[in-house]
Amino acid sequence: MLTFNQLLHDFFHFFFIKLNPMTRTSGFDDEEADLHYGSTSSGRKRLFSKELRCMMFGFGDDQNPYTESVDLLEDLVIEYITETTHKAMETGRTGRVQVEDMVFLVRKDTRKFARVKDLLTMNEELKKARKAFDEVKYAGVS
Repeated sequence: MLTFNQLLHDFFHFFFIKLNPMTRTSGFDDEEADLHYGSTSSGRKRLFSKELRCMMFGFGDDQNPYTESVDLLEDLVIEYITETTHKAMETGRTGRVQVEDMVFLVRKDTRKFARVKDLLTMNEELKKARKAFDEVKYAGVS
């Protein structure tokens, strides 16, 4: 069973980070990201500090943006994800979030809809490529 924080992290990763060319390469080390992971004054762990810092840098901010800016942006992202998830839970099957529910919610926002469609298409292509690679790998073993 996924916790709510894991769901938030997976959702954010899928819609904002995965396959985003601006977050693939950055000047951040994993050690440096661990220093910024931290937690808030309310005790909630910062889940997306590394990714947000990379995205901010990719969109023109300083390579090491202010921690307060990253924290504020993370609060906004988590609020958006939470609201969207709650709406999706109300849209489809009660208590469950499915991909179709998310697509339904962003259908009128052409930029979000196009991005979701691209990510879903790329995800399917990656699944097919992994399956083909596994088939070739296992066929060579026999």
